Amino acid sequence: MSSPDLKDFQLDFGGIVLGHGTSIPIAEIEGLGRARVRGEVVAQPGADGAWLSPDWYEARTLSIDCAIKTPGAPAAAAQILAGLEAVADEARVRTVGGALMPLRIKWPGSPVRVLFGRMRKIAPTWEKAALGWVPLDLEFVAPHPRFYADFEQQTQLRLGWLSGGGFRAPVQAPIRVTSGNPSGQMRPGWVTNNGDVDTHPVITVHGPCANPVITHVETGRSIDLPVTLAAGQWVRIDTRPGQIRVTRENGGSAPTNSRLDTFVLPPGRSELRWTASDPTATARLTAKWRDAYTSLSDRRISIHR
Repeated sequence: MSSPDLKDFQLDFGGIVLGHGTSIPIAEIEGLGRARVRGEVVAQPGADGAWLSPDWYEARTLSIDCAIKTPGAPAAAAQILAGLEAVADEARVRTVGGALMPLRIKWPGSPVRVLFGRMRKIAPTWEKAALGWVPLDLEFVAPHPRFYADFEQQTQLRLGWLSGGGFRAPVQAPIRVTSGNPSGQMRPGWVTNNGDVDTHPVITVHGPCANPVITHVETGRSIDLPVTLAAGQWVRIDTRPGQIRVTRENGGSAPTNSRLDTFVLPPGRSELRWTASDPTATARLTAKWRDAYTSLSDRRISIHR
């Protein structure tokens, strides 16, 4: 199902559009600014002032004060409310730990951005329902406070790109090849995060290959996977906060001793490379990511008064 187009001051939750110009006008939204932080303020013994511990972001909670407005049509209001409740009740999200849903937001001066979380509260007030007016308190909780691009980016790397311009006899299997020519200017493996903060990719390695190693060139961070993949098999590395895991095509897990939470794509253009033992040179790697932002507003846009 395609996502609906949004205008300024509109939100999309599961295909239901809220906000300006809709049947669900919004009076106020709290929680769109800087997310709350947790950290301690410790008094300095025998001295003025205090010591501040590291600040870590808490989950972002949006409190949305809105109402369903269908003048003279209470049944239509009830139907809209039932639609919101049905989306929030999606069992594949509600009953699975770590599973999230998108909340799409369109703010003036910026493209649509997305929070991933769950609708935790839908509280209607029925006093004026007969008039087609049902006030609503909504609460959406995003465990990670970053905003993301509306669309996912993707790149694919094969092991068939050789780093040295060919083979030198004698050749023995397995052949170990890399993802690009270090001297090239437009090597495969360039990835671009158009946001203003690090983003976490989801990487899938498709066999046949053994012992793949994925490296982010600029940071030097690597992911080592001591696995052997036959043709048709794959392993997926999810580095996203709250969803960190390594899974196989059969639903099982795969081992790694690498730090997945620190494997990020920084703002701007950077490069991914990978190596593996592959006797066929047909293995491939797919990386997917969304641009990540600190806020709804694009700070690269200057406002002239």
